[in-house]
Amino acid sequence: MNTTAIELTHLRKAFGPLQALDDVSLTVPEGQIWGLLGHNGAGKTTLMKHLLGLLVPTGGEVRVLGRSPTGSDARALRREVGYLPETVAFYPELTGREILKYFARLKDVAPSQCERMLADVELTDAADRRARTYSNGMRQRLGLAQAMLGHPRLLLLDEPTAGLDPIATQRFYRKVKQLAGEGVSILLSSHILAGVERHVDRVAILGSGKLLAAGTLGELRARVRLPVVIRVRLSGAISEWPAVAGEEGRAAKRIGDGEFEFRVPEQGKLYLLQQLTARDDVVDLSVMPPTLDDVYAHYCGVSEQAPTASAEGAEQ
Repeated sequence: MNTTAIELTHLRKAFGPLQALDDVSLTVPEGQIWGLLGHNGAGKTTLMKHLLGLLVPTGGEVRVLGRSPTGSDARALRREVGYLPETVAFYPELTGREILKYFARLKDVAPSQCERMLADVELTDAADRRARTYSNGMRQRLGLAQAMLGHPRLLLLDEPTAGLDPIATQRFYRKVKQLAGEGVSILLSSHILAGVERHVDRVAILGSGKLLAAGTLGELRARVRLPVVIRVRLSGAISEWPAVAGEEGRAAKRIGDGEFEFRVPEQGKLYLLQQLTARDDVVDLSVMPPTLDDVYAHYCGVSEQAPTASAEGAEQ
């Protein structure tokens, strides 16, 4: 039977006068990669701790794989959930293999899985080195290996690429894509939006404990109606934009010799492109829709508004 990976219903969490989570409702179907986005203090880690059963809600309900993470079968449920914390710390004098076998015992997982996990994160050759000799990227990969022990159905990854170099980040996302292809549900918390944008199916944006928006990047772009950026380069060093017909033609901004930028509404994009491509002096042209950074900045800039789109698109 197909079930949801995560279901939050009017979730609230208060720490004294601080409302860390405020009426958060979200549904995450199984088998998808979701980005959980928000500034420091937005409530991302608090939300993850509820999914792990480490915190009890002040109000509302949390369901993980159809069950309560603090209910009578919480122990069994935890074996189906893997967690990579924001700060990865291991006993420095233990080897990578010893660390993984230690976690296997804690999770009641067969030690034979450790070799497969080490291979999956490309640490077989370093398995007998002490953890203190590992780079940041190697520690992150070892952390991912322990999260994958037991073949969890849901992975919770908190700032997993923090401190990683570009090559290590590519390897990490390659592995995440592979796991999603195998049916694993993944919730990835991050503030590195440029990396997240290309690797997630949907995003949920938190701000001051509220869910500001959720859905695919295309859905969020359509809601916020941010301008499309069109950049054009003309032959020769031209300092002023030659007027083109229509309102859009008067909005050019010079960004270099013979290079100009337009910001136009989505509905005006095709008309302006027709005007530009008809010119003989256009040598290059690029169209850039709003990025995840743009969408995120828009929603966080209106965080005081009620989250009317709290779970739109989440059940598609």
